[in-house]
Amino acid sequence: MNDTSGRRDFLKLGMAGLATAGVVGAAVTVDAQKAAAQAAPDSLLRTVLDRGKLIVGTGSTNAPWHFENDAGELVGMDITMGRILAKGLFDDPTKVEFVMQDPAQRIPNVTTNKVDITIQFMTMSAQRSQLVNFSRPYYVEGVALLSLPTAENKTFDKLLAGGSATRVSILQNVDAEAQVHSVLPECQVMQIDTQANVLQALESKRVDAAAVDLSTVRWLASRNPDRYFDAGKSWLSMLYGAALRQGDLDWLTFVNSTFTIAMFGHENALYDAAFKDFFGQEPPARHPGFPAI
Repeated sequence: MNDTSGRRDFLKLGMAGLATAGVVGAAVTVDAQKAAAQAAPDSLLRTVLDRGKLIVGTGSTNAPWHFENDAGELVGMDITMGRILAKGLFDDPTKVEFVMQDPAQRIPNVTTNKVDITIQFMTMSAQRSQLVNFSRPYYVEGVALLSLPTAENKTFDKLLAGGSATRVSILQNVDAEAQVHSVLPECQVMQIDTQANVLQALESKRVDAAAVDLSTVRWLASRNPDRYFDAGKSWLSMLYGAALRQGDLDWLTFVNSTFTIAMFGHENALYDAAFKDFFGQEPPARHPGFPAI
């Protein structure tokens, strides 16, 4: 067989493969639940599929992560991640029950099987990883600067240039002053007892900027552009991940795969819509080819 006929046969085979791709894809979808039944007998993956719904531990009072909208519906980025898992399990994002829990219950409720998974803006750490398994990160949190849109020194460059005249509020903690001084070394740091009062100090112009979570800055600035401004500086990266009970590789692998597909693959509609809605930004474009994951 010469090179030309060989290429011709190869192209015929390729076209046949393309013609059947849709049929194969449909078969994969139909048989997904049967395939999941191949998980270990004691895996939570089997339990959740047999139950017919996912049980997620989360909160309801912290926008943009988990909160009630004007219609009384539970929404937020954490809620969306739960719905992404439900869609992966049942091809139905509504097949999920959200259990309201205090942040102190995030780990105990997982380890005692009260919930299948906790998705509640939980910072990953080595210490917590001794108690639960973490999913792959679904958001990189950080500290950021919120300022006033009408202020002359609303940008980070102006705040930095202000030196010792720049005033910044931040929630009181042992590392608060060092955190702010790592980016604004000469500024005055005002440590305040609650996050609400941190923002109030900015609104009353007692400070020039408030150092709060990056997600909070993006949420407030996108929803209230006439009231808040993103100064354009973030630092101190922290990873948010879902918490799962240890010792269940099948369940952990399923959650990780579903999150990865939603963030970097072709099933990204739910994640992208939530990212834009709650953070006011489009996710970075995904480019086929080398996996930048």
